[in-house]
Amino acid sequence: MSNPEKEVTIYDIAQKLNISAATVSRGLKDHPGINKNTKKKILAAAAEMGYRSNSFASSLRTKRGNVIGVIVPRLNSNFMSDVIAGVEKVVNESGYNLFISQSLETMEKEVSNAKAMFNNRVDGLLVSLAYNTDNIDHFEAFIKREIPVIFFDRVVEHEHCPSIFIDNYKAAYNITAHLIEQGCKRIMHISGNQLRNVYRDRFNGYKKALEDHQIAFDDDLLIVNDLSAQAGTEAAQQILQMAVRPDGVFVSNDLCAISCMQVLKSEGIKIPEDIAFAGFNNDPTSCVIEPNLTTIDYKGYEMGEVAAKVLIGHLDRNNDLQQTHSLILRSELIVRDSSRKKG
Repeated sequence: MSNPEKEVTIYDIAQKLNISAATVSRGLKDHPGINKNTKKKILAAAAEMGYRSNSFASSLRTKRGNVIGVIVPRLNSNFMSDVIAGVEKVVNESGYNLFISQSLETMEKEVSNAKAMFNNRVDGLLVSLAYNTDNIDHFEAFIKREIPVIFFDRVVEHEHCPSIFIDNYKAAYNITAHLIEQGCKRIMHISGNQLRNVYRDRFNGYKKALEDHQIAFDDDLLIVNDLSAQAGTEAAQQILQMAVRPDGVFVSNDLCAISCMQVLKSEGIKIPEDIAFAGFNNDPTSCVIEPNLTTIDYKGYEMGEVAAKVLIGHLDRNNDLQQTHSLILRSELIVRDSSRKKG
């Protein structure tokens, strides 16, 4: 493997710009006595050279802060809480600390999270991408410095970063095939942003199951939204206004599926007799809604454990990350009353 880049210092920046190190230091600290243009040049050079402000002088000496960073889209989902619990178990047992931040589903916040993690000198990073992240340049500084980055659940292909996820395509295929076996012929799919592997793969699995059962894909039966509870309510309003309603609905998460079901039920739609329902994630609320929701179960805790083990294995034993290119974890279809039209 190539040698990791050496830590950039203020002296390197000073040399590049042909100014004194003291000026660089003041410019980086936003000292009022520094000319605006000089400050701009200093900041641009620092960013370009991958300079990290040193908030922990001691970790500079030891080079390792024993800190693992985690960036997740949201902390308020059961799945993510389970992932964090799995990560925490492994990280604590290995003597590392955890920095957790959430992107709140925006790339902009994800970029600033990544910057903060870099400046705080994390030893490695676990990331599940935000809803609208369309490039991952903000992780390049880590990759250049050989700070391992591992993507989980919402992943992206990168030759230096392993990915840990489930087979979303297969899971969606199975759930759609199940609805077809129950007699559904007009199956609506409610999906999320197609930039994200999880939603794109689920959509493709749904389409393939239709095709294999000789059902034509109908654009009118696809809704793409942010999969929030509010989006579920809006999807239900849309369904109620359709001249020919679907007889089955497969939603890419349980939260959106449940709020959609609640609105339809309040309007007198019978589930599953009129419209069968299936979600994804096996959220605890899927057993609270009546009828209970058919869904896909996959273990967040296990995903967190696996991601942390791969990362720490690399840090402690220098396991080659290139060898762990992607790990696909298992998932299973859980059939409940919301989709049982037969028997």
